[in-house]
Amino acid sequence: MRYLTFALTKGRLARQTMQLLEKVGIRCDEMNDPSTRKLIFSNEELKLRVFLAKGPDVPTYVEYGAADLGVVGRDTILEEGRKIYEVLDLGFGRCRMCVAGPEEAAKLLNGQEQIRAATKYPRIARDYFTNQKNQPVEIIKLNGSIELAPIVGLAEVIVDIVETGSTLKENGLKVLEEVCPLSARVVVNPVSMRMENERISSLLGDLYRAVSGT
Repeated sequence: MRYLTFALTKGRLARQTMQLLEKVGIRCDEMNDPSTRKLIFSNEELKLRVFLAKGPDVPTYVEYGAADLGVVGRDTILEEGRKIYEVLDLGFGRCRMCVAGPEEAAKLLNGQEQIRAATKYPRIARDYFTNQKNQPVEIIKLNGSIELAPIVGLAEVIVDIVETGSTLKENGLKVLEEVCPLSARVVVNPVSMRMENERISSLLGDLYRAVSGT
C-alpha cells in the first residue's frame, strides 16, 4: 500500500489540523519535537506522510500530485486557482474577505464608475468587481499593510481578509461589502481521488464526523 501524503499550511492551520487528525486516530509524534529539522513526517502504521508548506504552495503541491490532500484557507484556494477538488470545510480559521475603506468610499461601489482597489488578492478582487459587481476596477497588488493604501490616497478601497475588524477601525476604515466567507478547507488531487477513492473517502468521512460532532 502506498503512502497518502498530506500538505498542511504552516502555522496555526497546521496545529489545528493535527489536533483534528489526532481526534480521528492519526498521529505524527515527530511533528511535536520543536528541535526537529525534518521536512516530512510519517505514520508507518497508517501509511500516511505529512509535510508543512507555505499557504500559497499547498494547492500547487496538490495539483501536481506531490501531495494527495492538503489543508489550506479558502482565500488561497480562490487566489491560486489550481485544478483541485475542494471537498471539506473544517470550520476553523473562520474570517471574511471584504471590501473596506473610509465610509465615504461606499458611494463609489455603485457598479458604474471605475474604482481603484489595493489588495494582496488580485484574482479574488478582480473576479468580485468584474464578474459579481460588473464594475470597472484598477487592481493594485500590495504585499504589506493594505490598510495604508486608502489612507495615503493610493486606492479608494482595499480587498482583504477581516477577522475582528479592529485593525480597520483603528485606521478609520470600515467593512463596506463582504466578498465571501473563508475558513480552512481540505483539498484533494483529482487523480488521487480516483485512484485512492476508498482510503480518501474513509478519511474524509472520519474528519467530517469529527468536525460536525456526529
